[in-house]
Amino acid sequence: MSIEADAGAASASREMASTGAPHGRTYLWSLKRELWENRSIWIAPLAAAGFILLGFAISLIRTPHTLKVMGKLTPEKLAGIRFAPFGISAAGLIVTVVVVGIFYCLGTLYNERRDRSILFWKSMPVSDLTTLLAKITIPLVVLPIIAFLTICATQAVMFGLDLVVLASRGSAFAQLWSTVPLLHLWELMLYLVVTLTIWHAPIYAYFLVLSAWVRKGTFLWAVVPPIALSLFEKLAFDTSYVSGAIHDRFFGSLEAAFRGDWGHKNGFHLPDPTPAHFIATPGLWVGLVLAVALFALAVWLRRRREPM
Repeated sequence: MSIEADAGAASASREMASTGAPHGRTYLWSLKRELWENRSIWIAPLAAAGFILLGFAISLIRTPHTLKVMGKLTPEKLAGIRFAPFGISAAGLIVTVVVVGIFYCLGTLYNERRDRSILFWKSMPVSDLTTLLAKITIPLVVLPIIAFLTICATQAVMFGLDLVVLASRGSAFAQLWSTVPLLHLWELMLYLVVTLTIWHAPIYAYFLVLSAWVRKGTFLWAVVPPIALSLFEKLAFDTSYVSGAIHDRFFGSLEAAFRGDWGHKNGFHLPDPTPAHFIATPGLWVGLVLAVALFALAVWLRRRREPM
């Protein structure tokens, strides 16, 4: 029997079996399968957090010299220097999670076709829609939760270490807390992670389409066409619409979701969240519509593409 016939028979049996199985249960089992098979989902953020904590601990060795220098600084610059490691840790962990999400989406459907395990999974009583819903849940729900919890835990440990060192030098808890207000910072981190994830939804859906479609070199397909289009547009028309759109899709949520700068400029401060402006941004809704369309295309491709 041919592969197409096998896949058709498996699809028919799956649809018949799925009528008697709760969709919620099959979705949860599909989600657990993704977590079991892709341990980098949680290992990579933990490894990044450990690397950040190691670097921060080493930096504390230089604290005596740093405190001498800090004594000559203005309060605003001093606040910026003390806050910088906490901002760097959050940025590093968020970038790590985004990279993990991108590579997960690029490989999840491609690997099934490459090792032909898709034939086994298609024989199970789980629809293609349920399978893809479980897969898109990883970058849109699971990884953001891991990112936020890891950021909070990492910054809490950093705050504790910093407090111990400063206390040994006679500094007060209130002084550090006024510089690094953890609770307010975590509120901003939660808002940042949520808005960034929603803004990146079409990126993850697009990479799922590539994972279900290409036969070789998913990463090259993800990188080369956008670069080629950007270069062609610049050389032919001296415009940058393609590169501008790509840049906006990766980083535009920061401008849409916040007002102000991260860090200190003419006085230390954190940006103000602007949820109303974020919701009213046309790019948000264009991206969500595109994400739904690309997700539907990924489901269609998964149903019809053959193993390699």
